[in-house]
Amino acid sequence: MMINLFDDSAWQSLRPLSFTRPVADLRVGILTIAEKWKKYLNAEAGFLTIAYLAEKYPANNGAEWFINGSICPDRSLVDAICSLKIGESLKKGNLLIAYRTNTGELLTPDSIVQFDAKNYSESFIRIEFPEDIFKFNHIELTKDFELITHGRISANLGATNTFLGENFFAEEGAIAECSTFNSLAGPVYLGKNTEVWEGCHIRGSFALCHNSQVKMGARIYGQTTVGPYSKVAGEMNNVNIWGYSSKGHEGYLGNAVLGQWCNIGADSNNSNLKNNYSDVKVWEYAVRDFRNTKLQFCGLIMADHAKCGINTMFNTGTVVGVSANVFGPGFPPNFIPDFSWGGPHGFESYKLEKMFQTAARVYERRNSEFNQIEKDILIKVFNDTEAYRHF
Repeated sequence: MMINLFDDSAWQSLRPLSFTRPVADLRVGILTIAEKWKKYLNAEAGFLTIAYLAEKYPANNGAEWFINGSICPDRSLVDAICSLKIGESLKKGNLLIAYRTNTGELLTPDSIVQFDAKNYSESFIRIEFPEDIFKFNHIELTKDFELITHGRISANLGATNTFLGENFFAEEGAIAECSTFNSLAGPVYLGKNTEVWEGCHIRGSFALCHNSQVKMGARIYGQTTVGPYSKVAGEMNNVNIWGYSSKGHEGYLGNAVLGQWCNIGADSNNSNLKNNYSDVKVWEYAVRDFRNTKLQFCGLIMADHAKCGINTMFNTGTVVGVSANVFGPGFPPNFIPDFSWGGPHGFESYKLEKMFQTAARVYERRNSEFNQIEKDILIKVFNDTEAYRHF
């Protein structure tokens, strides 16, 4: 089966997280949305996304099914999509969920107005705003755990560990000693070649994706995902880290999302609850203003390549743009534009040449290549966000 995952208005409302990827490449739970669909459908997947991302995320020219990349799959939804005939679409109200074309007919959502629309009445999870990623992480992590581990047997861990509950799974190559794993409130998943160092206390739901590490003495309270090739330490609650990022020291992160290639300096913290317990507002690019999340708990939203220095203090609902570099004493603003360099004392533009030099070194440490495709995406984001950098 071949599919394409298309972007809709959620790509706009998910910025800055979506500046560097299609929505379906967001990680929610253990898997990205695209990985979920591929597993449910045993499919090859491509993307219909904004033009400057298309080289890195190409469309599948042999696709027959087109699925909204902001929607997370479940069994009922998969059945409804698979039952579509050629020339039919699936909708819930005005939201386009999926459509089916002749094989190889690369039709965009705007060009299927004549398709026979079928109504879907059941509920599902859609990722529309950045806070939805941590808001729905527990539900999606639990679903992914069942999808990945069904019918399989966990690898054994050392006898020095303590286990509460039986909703635990470790892939081959996972290592842990002298730590506690509590899966009574949600599953705990350790991916291939992961390490949990001594003295860690981890509550489910929790996923440590392949080749990642939890460093000594970490306290993780649940509803948390650590993506591949990442390192974490300190105190975390309801955090989603997509991959290739580090929070390697003490400090608190709560109700937060970190993109790829991010780094959190030692003893940095975010607030996730306002002193007056009121709703948290976050910056939204689409309206160029702060939007009420209607959430009482909302911490840090940090896009790809962003970094902060030691002892950085992020206020409730702070949004940090792509490739921003934050440092210095005091609270920085609640919106830090993409490619900003500075802190509470003031900001300037982070020059592309300097940013590229740093990125090349970061990629090299992970045995990856910072190639021209990556550079072109960042150049486009830099140019498109210039209006926000009025320092």
